[in-house]
Amino acid sequence: MVELRLLGPVELSVRGRTAEVGPPQRRAVLAALAVDTGRPVAADVLVKRVWGTDPPDGARRALHAHITRIRRLCEETGDAGDVRLRLVRRSGGYVLEARPDRVDVHRFRQLVGRARAAGRADEVRAAALLREALGLWRGEPLAGLGGQWAARVREAWRRQRVDAVVGWAHLESRVGDPATVVGPLTELLGEYPLVEPLTEALMQALHAAGRGAEALDCYATLRQRLAEELGADPGSRLREVHQAILQGDLPGPSPWPTPQVPAAAAPTASPPPQPPSATPWPAGTPVQLPMGVRGFTGRGKELDRLEEVLASAADQPSAVVISAVSGTAGVGKTALAVHWARRAQNAFPDGQLYVNLRGFDPGGSVVSPAQAVRGFLDAFGVPVSRVPAGLEAQTGLYRSLLAGRRVLVVLDNARDAEQVRPLLPGAPGCLALVTSRSRLTGLAAAEGAQLLTVGLLDPDEARELLAGRLGADKLAAEPDAVREIVARCAGLPLALAIVAARAAAQPGLPLAALAAELRGADGRLDALDGGEATSQVRAVFSWSYQALSTDGARLFRLLGLHPGPDASLPVIAALAGLPSPRARVLLAELIRGHLLTEHAPGRYTFHDLLRAYAAELVATHDSDDVRRTAAHRMLDHYLHTAHSADALLTPRPNPAPLPPARPGAAPEALSDHRHAQAWFTAEHPVLLAAVEQAPAAGFDEHTWQLASALTTFLDRHGYWRALTTVHTAALEAALRQGDKAGQADAHRGLGLALDRLDRPDDARAHYLLALDLFGELANHGGQARIHQHLSRMSEALGHHEQALGHARHSLTHHRAADDRAGQSAALNHIGWILAQLGDHDKAFVHCHQALELAQETGDLNGQAHIWDSLGYIHHHLGRYPQAVDCYRQAVDLFHQTGDRHSEAAGLLCLGDTHHSAADPDGARAAWTEALTVTGELGLPYTDPLRTELLQRIGRTAVTPRPHARARPAPGPYPPRPASP
Repeated sequence: MVELRLLGPVELSVRGRTAEVGPPQRRAVLAALAVDTGRPVAADVLVKRVWGTDPPDGARRALHAHITRIRRLCEETGDAGDVRLRLVRRSGGYVLEARPDRVDVHRFRQLVGRARAAGRADEVRAAALLREALGLWRGEPLAGLGGQWAARVREAWRRQRVDAVVGWAHLESRVGDPATVVGPLTELLGEYPLVEPLTEALMQALHAAGRGAEALDCYATLRQRLAEELGADPGSRLREVHQAILQGDLPGPSPWPTPQVPAAAAPTASPPPQPPSATPWPAGTPVQLPMGVRGFTGRGKELDRLEEVLASAADQPSAVVISAVSGTAGVGKTALAVHWARRAQNAFPDGQLYVNLRGFDPGGSVVSPAQAVRGFLDAFGVPVSRVPAGLEAQTGLYRSLLAGRRVLVVLDNARDAEQVRPLLPGAPGCLALVTSRSRLTGLAAAEGAQLLTVGLLDPDEARELLAGRLGADKLAAEPDAVREIVARCAGLPLALAIVAARAAAQPGLPLAALAAELRGADGRLDALDGGEATSQVRAVFSWSYQALSTDGARLFRLLGLHPGPDASLPVIAALAGLPSPRARVLLAELIRGHLLTEHAPGRYTFHDLLRAYAAELVATHDSDDVRRTAAHRMLDHYLHTAHSADALLTPRPNPAPLPPARPGAAPEALSDHRHAQAWFTAEHPVLLAAVEQAPAAGFDEHTWQLASALTTFLDRHGYWRALTTVHTAALEAALRQGDKAGQADAHRGLGLALDRLDRPDDARAHYLLALDLFGELANHGGQARIHQHLSRMSEALGHHEQALGHARHSLTHHRAADDRAGQSAALNHIGWILAQLGDHDKAFVHCHQALELAQETGDLNGQAHIWDSLGYIHHHLGRYPQAVDCYRQAVDLFHQTGDRHSEAAGLLCLGDTHHSAADPDGARAAWTEALTVTGELGLPYTDPLRTELLQRIGRTAVTPRPHARARPAPGPYPPRPASP
């Protein structure tokens, strides 16, 4: 008999003896296959499970080596009784074939499921089944394996074990000896001291065993821990059990109490098989929840309601569960949502998405659904090449990614239902939690959202919030002052938190003095009516502001000039004209006063009301010259850093110089391509807002220059609508200034964006305007790029002679600009077009010249495209061995540079060449490998490349159609124009 054990160290047992699996990495590969026993697991998924999201260069080779050894190990099991272990390769990946009951984690789930099915009808049998299931655990699951995937799976399985132990304990207390469960429950509570169902089961077992006093002690211990660590009270179910024990009327325990994670929603190691329409490429596991609010207290009813929403997911097998949390500004909607989401995150093992939609941002920088969806696709690690252009298509892809997964989606600060709808999951198993100042009744009517209104705190809850931050003794010493503070703050948590911060910062200040200041604020807080609360909390904000040092107050005001949504330490230092260490000290002062939040390490943000308050202060207290100088420093910081980052992404000879940055701007020094990419990823939402707001502040030149620096990043990441927006603003700014260089660059950016969005006529019009302007300016680099784009547009339409003319113009201008990488691309493009026209000899010469330049400049992806072109030429000249060598070079380089679609297309052509050379086995191998790559990319079955591959594999006995480029648009480059 063969048994594979994962609930402890990873082991393979054959006929009662443990087989030698090998080193930890090989055990990790075996475990990564075993969790999906009977289902294909793609190679990229295995790499990410074993080596993480940033695997080393040799990870795939190591994977294949481990697969080979595991396959041999499986073969050595032979026919061990009633089962045989086999590892096979299928089109979707690798499949470990074994009976599920011979893999302990699957056997565990089977037994738990059978116990639930037995339920009350046969509680004795259910208890026995659970005892057998729990007996499979041999210690920490996947013991000795490291990495995020193992940790995530390990935690999910632990949770399933906790639920099984709770169910077994209740059953045993009803039908057996309750004393037998006390020890195991106590031991497990030592590992999970805050899991309330464990405490409930232990309390009931102790009470049933006649140890009621110990049961009450359990409750007291948990209550203290929850208060100290989470700032929360026990849930309603546990409070009811506690009260029942006190009153002596505790009913018998339910054998299957509702766990914190619904039974039907118990996390699994991996998602179920996806339907053909789902996106099968491996996705990351996003964990985007922001940090919770320190000292969160109260909101017991609201938290219980959200727990009920989660539990209802088990009763909604065919629908997405949506909860819409609404309430006035400052009432604590985000704090409640994030606190609950963090408590419930184990119920969503496939990820937690979060976005602040900024629906009521005073600066008007609302996050569009398109921006949010792109952010979610990026969080899942979707390759840019697979992101479609339109919002509808991107939304479909996003929902396909969520199919078969359990993901929590938190949509914070929504303006209305229309902003939210494109972001809602489309498949059951996910939960969307929406917060808004508006009551989103439209979501309830159309999408069945469960509405929850977060009101102002009642007096007891308000006192609890103050006590949690100031201490019960301080409140008890001045009860009259506390009552007045609670009344004057009108139950607004934001106002109470600021009062508490003021009191904590000045421990010698009596609470009566604070109450008197509130009384003198003309009762404005009493006017809180559920609408915009800016004017009602201004007096409270002023206390924290007035308590700041002179430099701290100045920094707070200047932050009102920042476009948002958040700011890094270097740009805050630039805004204030301060060294970073001094800025860091002042930021800590603002955070202590609850005037700023460090929502992520090194990134700072405002509450919307505080942003409006800061903007009001800087407009009132600082001169026009002070405001303009600070804004100029900030924009110079962003512009010069973005310019350097763009140069690292797309090196070009003799880039246009920028005017010197103002003193104090202190642009960041970026070291390499990866550093530049990370900076753009973090800052591009701010840069987009800066481009939008800079013209109104009189910074037209910064507007078009920032747009220019953003172009490559936005293009490569598929933010084409944003690219359209920034270059529209850039063109308007350049026209106002009469700046021809800015106009040319803006027309080029608009042409590129519209080309990407499949508007070729509009794109061509902008390209031609840019070409004229670059010509007037004698800008050879600009003219070269425009001719490059026009050539590819012409080629896509089959106008090869016209395309050849543009390509030759591009080469001429690249030579004039001394851009050797550009010359290489132009020469290869000329060679490719000549090959299409049948002039293979001249094509060969141009491509070889291109290869020499690409090798000289170290452009690996360019070399790959050139080898691909050479393979095409050799094939058409009947030189099949040379063509095979060229295609193999191209495929290897495409794989090395991550250009997977081109890799698959190259493999198709390689297979065609093998077939033409009378090598059917080589052809089938190449086509099959290409089909595997398309599966890993998630290409739909209707994709032209995938269709070509399926046709070839299905008719290998027939000569393929005449050799042709297997790309949506022919040419040695991707179907869209190259990045500028």
